[in-house]
Amino acid sequence: VQLQASGGGLVQPGGSLTLSCAVTGITFSAYVMHWYHQSPGRKREWVAVINAYGIKNYDDSVKGRFTISRDNAQNTVYLQMNSLTPEDTGVYFCQAKRKIPGRDGFYEYWGQGTLVTVSS
Repeated sequence: VQLQASGGGLVQPGGSLTLSCAVTGITFSAYVMHWYHQSPGRKREWVAVINAYGIKNYDDSVKGRFTISRDNAQNTVYLQMNSLTPEDTGVYFCQAKRKIPGRDGFYEYWGQGTLVTVSS
């Protein structure tokens, strides 16, 4: 299983970036996809989720600025980030997760992360 995150980079405050996470090795459409953010010196924090039916949810800190989407034909999840601030700086990780049928617990896979730097 591989989750390959890309699209990070240096952007000025107020700018935009779109992150991608290409997934192989699992039935992508069956998985709930999450994005997480880890700022320097801080723990990884949840940002957004999209389930298999396209239902989305966001952390309050990014509502109205970030949009998560998925393309099941391309096995890819996206995070469109607008109105970026320096607080959005950090590494962004994608996660694929689904409940193990008939058992407690989850299948859970992580990408390697992509660095976003918001600075003038």
